[in-house]
Amino acid sequence: MLKGVYSVLPTPFTPNGEIDAPSLKRVIDLYIRAGVNGLTASGVTSETARLGDAERLSMLETVMAYVNHRVPVVIGASTEGLRTCIELSKKAKALGAAAVMVSPPRMPKLNSEAVVRHFRSVADAIDIPIIIQDYPPVSGFTMEASLLVRIARELPSARTIKLEDAPTPYKTAHVLEHADGLAIGIFGGLGGTYLLEELMAGATGAMTGFAVPEVLVNVVKLFHGGEREKAAEAFYRNVALMRFEFQEGIGMAIRKEMLRRRGAIAHAGIRPPGTPLEASTQKALDSLLNWFLQQNTEIKWTLD
Repeated sequence: MLKGVYSVLPTPFTPNGEIDAPSLKRVIDLYIRAGVNGLTASGVTSETARLGDAERLSMLETVMAYVNHRVPVVIGASTEGLRTCIELSKKAKALGAAAVMVSPPRMPKLNSEAVVRHFRSVADAIDIPIIIQDYPPVSGFTMEASLLVRIARELPSARTIKLEDAPTPYKTAHVLEHADGLAIGIFGGLGGTYLLEELMAGATGAMTGFAVPEVLVNVVKLFHGGEREKAAEAFYRNVALMRFEFQEGIGMAIRKEMLRRRGAIAHAGIRPPGTPLEASTQKALDSLLNWFLQQNTEIKWTLD
């Protein structure tokens, strides 16, 4: 079972909008140095929907070659149709992915039986673990706790969930209640903004793209080590930065700007229809980062 902290990789771009492979490699180094348990490539916040098929594959090849087995890598394989999802899942396995992350298919009037058939077909086609991504704002379908447990029970390779259907602590507890002892791993997401409460509800870790993964690693390590008061102190001291970064509509731009300031990426641009940060957000980020760095002197901010 995958657990701990898996950082979702962004896709850095050059000023003219091309994939910036050197910056992507520096982000990988930053995350691994931070102590993450693994990485996730081609996730929602990787701007995957804004990549062409050839770009997506090129990015994944770059990631897998550069990581070179230093940590496990989960590859997002969600697509519009089952056939393409299976094709991408097979490519992920061939590249050496530890698991694939799959959302329900997008279709009108989707129902539970169609969702189960989708995941069963993927499970029949590959022999690596499947992470069920439960993120209704993107998939367009809300999976009840009972459906998530049914998939996990019927498909042994799909017993890990990336749960991003708020309120996530409540749903985490609800899933585990329905599981009735079945071992299911649950990763929280949503920028880490509810990480402590998710862990208290039974989550095994976090899978998100927060630009300062050291914070998440420390909270999870302390919590799983039995030092829950220290985990709470570390979380509450830093949750303001997680909340600020996870703002709807501009969160990816903030994350990239933070990674630029850490020296990991050369340019903080995102692809349209995303927009760059305006002056007031930059000013607020300046103030928050100044406070954050005073409170976390142990964090090595830059790669230098």
